[in-house]
Amino acid sequence: MANKHSEGHRIGIGGWLRAAVLGANDGVVSIASLVVGVAAADASSAAILTAGLAGLVGGALSMAVGEYVSVSSQRDVEEADLERERRELRDKPDRELAELTALLRAKGLTAETARVAARELTAHDALAAHAAEELGLQLDGLARPLQAASVSALAFALGASLPLLAIGISPVATRSWITAAATLIALAGLGAWSGRLGGAPVPRAILRVVVGGALAMGLTAALGGLFGGLIG
Repeated sequence: MANKHSEGHRIGIGGWLRAAVLGANDGVVSIASLVVGVAAADASSAAILTAGLAGLVGGALSMAVGEYVSVSSQRDVEEADLERERRELRDKPDRELAELTALLRAKGLTAETARVAARELTAHDALAAHAAEELGLQLDGLARPLQAASVSALAFALGASLPLLAIGISPVATRSWITAAATLIALAGLGAWSGRLGGAPVPRAILRVVVGGALAMGLTAALGGLFGGLIG
């Protein structure tokens, strides 16, 4: 038996990595901005923690539902295309063989080599061959709604816990600054992790999440202070 392909490519982790990074980043930034904004309005510690906890639960559930609906729609499209290929392979096998041959020739194979390859691929797994060559899909790499939903919700909750913990244990006079610093450090770590895991330049990955988080916290703090002053 031939050995399975064993090179360490990263493309296979794209689905859950995107959900994890998006969820964690959203959790950190959303809840940090929320609690810093509420703190800037001179709210009590109880009010800040209540708002943060409500944001954590609501945000995690929202991420789960949003990811499930979005990825389910993608999976529906993939399944519909695969079902169409199944019908065509059943009803028009000769045309599908000619189509696969043409696709392989377009990749640079000679006419004879393409015909032989198309026959062998069809004999081995016709649907997998057409999914890969015609649709750009791998049968073992279809969208996974439940995985995306659960990863996003868990990542959001874990990310949100850090700023909530930071502002909960910090002295009142410095709670906003400590929370902001902890958040930026967490975002830098998240950016480095996602960049390294995804094979992207780490400094660029860090910069984009740290700058975005700093802007979000700065704006919500300014708005919290403004409305807190008006209401007070």
